[in-house]
Parts: sequence; structure tokens; C-alpha cells
Amino acid sequence: MEKISGLTITEHQNSKRIIDIKIEDEILDKLIFPFNKFDITALEYKPFTRFTLAKSLDELTSNELSKLMNKIIRDRETGCFIIGPKNLNSKINHTFLVKLSTAIAHLIGIPNHDSMAGKYYARFIVKHEDKSDSYLRKAYTNMDLHTDGTYVKEVTDWLLMTKIDEQNVEGGETAMLHLDDWEHCGDLYSDPVGKQNFIWGSPKSKNIDYKVEHPVFSSDENGKPNISYIDQFPEPKNMEQGNFLQRLSDGLEESKNKTITKLPVGSAIIANNYFWLHGRKPFKENKDLSRELLRIRGSFFIN
Repeated sequence: MEKISGLTITEHQNSKRIIDIKIEDEILDKLIFPFNKFDITALEYKPFTRFTLAKSLDELTSNELSKLMNKIIRDRETGCFIIGPKNLNSKINHTFLVKLSTAIAHLIGIPNHDSMAGKYYARFIVKHEDKSDSYLRKAYTNMDLHTDGTYVKEVTDWLLMTKIDEQNVEGGETAMLHLDDWEHCGDLYSDPVGKQNFIWGSPKSKNIDYKVEHPVFSSDENGKPNISYIDQFPEPKNMEQGNFLQRLSDGLEESKNKTITKLPVGSAIIANNYFWLHGRKPFKENKDLSRELLRIRGSFFIN
């Protein structure tokens, strides 16, 4: 593993494809001053301030962190990392974590406008009771493996999810699956139905008033499979498409090669959205359950 001053870099204990990056106190302490320069409203209204935060973070690692993150996220062998404070303390509050997530994202690329939240990021809380129209906030339902951005026109190369807070939580672990580890990938990727155009819509809460068309499977520049899929949003045109989606869903959910990980509070998981699928296991029922997540997704910088 690479050595960068102020960071501890290791392979994740559950997967050699996922890299763990822990930010040590010496860097976090030095971030407090530059992070205090901008409040959250400034970050939301003035996009260039987000790059200022990103530069502050990168410079504290002699600009090595951005190189490492971009190398991991673009490499098909890995394509995923978890990054967060090595030690949580009282200075690392929710506002600090929003700023840290913003800095990390802006070293990788440009976030998409998140229509659900009306900002470059979305924050949402999962609680015991829920009246929403998507699986995102349903605590006791398995959130099946999927990729992001299936129903929007924007390019979604990567996504970042930060666990801002968690109270009275059992279960709810993050499930990840790399396409090259999926036992059923060859079978489904070679089925011509997966290369047909599917219609993708979305529920009202997403605030998207159009539908898009694209296949489930495409190929990268080396001919390896990429996927764009979520179970809730495709609208099959016929029996053939409907049955293909059922086979795909069953094949993903019964995979023995998922990486199940409990993301620590304060940490973010960042994944390549073309060959990593992500989901969440159900929580154990608790009327006081609460989890807050932050999501940013976007495109790579074009160099």
C-alpha cells in the first residue's frame, strides 16, 4: 500500500478491491480553520467555494490524496474506497462532515445537481416510520443492489455516501458487489435483452419530470461489462424485458460474493458507478432508530 503522510491506507478487511483511507488527527485539526471560512449556505450558492475546500484538503497531503483517490476509483480492479476520520471527536460535527464530503467529491469530479434535494448533495434521514415513495427511507426493507443515476440524463460516473449520524441502529449494513465478482454476470451480460433499450422512470419524490431510455448492460473500452440498473425504476415494454429483469434481480440478490460492510459514522464510501452495485440490508426494528446519510454523485473531471 502507498504511504502518504497524515493518512493510513489499507485494504478493507472484507474485500481486497476496497481501499480504506483513514485521515489522521494532524490533517483534521488543520482543516478546521479553512473549513470555518465557509458556511453551508456559501457552499450551496457559490460552487467555487467547494473547490477551495477541496484544495485545502489536498494540499495537506502534498496533493497526493487526489492522485490516490482518482487512481482507485478509475481502476477496474478496485474502483471503491472508504475514507473518514481515524478518530471522531467533538470538533467533527455534522457540518464538518458535509464539508469534508464536499472536499473529497471535488477532488474526483463535478457533482450532479441532485433534483431530490435541489442541491449538489442530498441529506436524508432513515427513521422507524416512513411515508416516502422509494426504498431509500424504508428502514426494514432490503434495499436491493443497484447503481445510481439510472433515471437521469446526467452522466453518473461515481457516487459518494457519507454516514453523518446513527442512533439506536442494528443491521442496515452496506452491501457492495463488483461486476467481475458476480457469478451470474456472464450469463446475463450475454443475453441480448440486456442490451435493448429499457424505459426508466422515477417516483414523484425524485422531482424528475421525464423518462430516459438505455440498456441495462454496456461495455467499457476493454469490452468488459458495465451496468446501469435499479429494481424500482425500469418500465418493461414486454414479457421478455420483464422476465429478464426478474432474472437479473434474483441473480444479484442471491450472489454469494457481496461485500457486507458496516460503514463507520463519519466515513464515506465512494464507488465507481459502472461496475460496482450497492445496497443496504434491513435494520432491526427499533422505534428510536435514526440514521442520516449524505449523498453526492457526479462525473469525472475531463482532462
